[in-house]
Amino acid sequence: MTKEEFQKLTQNVVLLDGATGSNLMASGMPRGICTEAWIMEHKEILQNLQKAYAEAGSQIVYAPTFGGNRYSLGLHGLQDKLVEMNHALVNISREAVGHKVYVAGDITTTGKMMEPAGDLTYEMAYETYCEQIKVLEDAGVDLIIAETMINIEETLAALDAAATVSSLPVMCTMTVEADGSIFSGGNAVEAAIALEGAGAVAVGINCSVGPDQLVSVVRNIKENVSIPVIAKPNAGMPTIDDQGNAIYSMDAKNFAEHMKVLIENGASVVGGCCGTTPEFIHEISRILGR
Repeated sequence: MTKEEFQKLTQNVVLLDGATGSNLMASGMPRGICTEAWIMEHKEILQNLQKAYAEAGSQIVYAPTFGGNRYSLGLHGLQDKLVEMNHALVNISREAVGHKVYVAGDITTTGKMMEPAGDLTYEMAYETYCEQIKVLEDAGVDLIIAETMINIEETLAALDAAATVSSLPVMCTMTVEADGSIFSGGNAVEAAIALEGAGAVAVGINCSVGPDQLVSVVRNIKENVSIPVIAKPNAGMPTIDDQGNAIYSMDAKNFAEHMKVLIENGASVVGGCCGTTPEFIHEISRILGR
């Protein structure tokens, strides 16, 4: 996908997929393991999920490469498998949805704190993202999504890396509190302005809280950027049951009604994060009249 093709696609509201991790755990994935390795061993579970998203109306699904960077894989001693694993994970998604749906190469934070709070330098982050993004483009993804980001500088490093090694469009979403503040400092509007300036084709939020708490955040981002605004929130605020499982407060219809409000306030690239399922995407599609 070229940046021009992305601009054409986003002339209308674009429907993303919903959650991956919470659905995999509901399908039996244990906690504390390497998600990417587990998916490679249980690819039919991920493929059935992504096929269901495509059938529900998703126009873009996220390849399960979220933790496919050198640092995250290194926690499991798998850093030397980075190229092999990212290729395999992209292929799993492509087998599931073919070319009827776009496949985004999914990248996220390295898991290390940026200076001065930690020891991750801009150069280290930049090199890490160069490595994974180049592999993802070689594997055949249509675009890149940097999601669940918690540091503006680290996200800028990802954008700079993408501009160096790839010509693909890059979307960026930060994780924020209900007031728009970002874990490591700054806020969603400051991030959106900086990321647009650095070349992102769409900016916004994912994960965080439910759509009911993000209306002003989405509106403020929309008022300060000229590119599409992304909203991919959780299915409300979770409670934790006796087994340690997160139980989310919104059902699909309630979630979609709140997503309609976010669309009315400027979000035009929408989907769901933790706690959402293909039913949630179907309900948004229905509200959009598709």
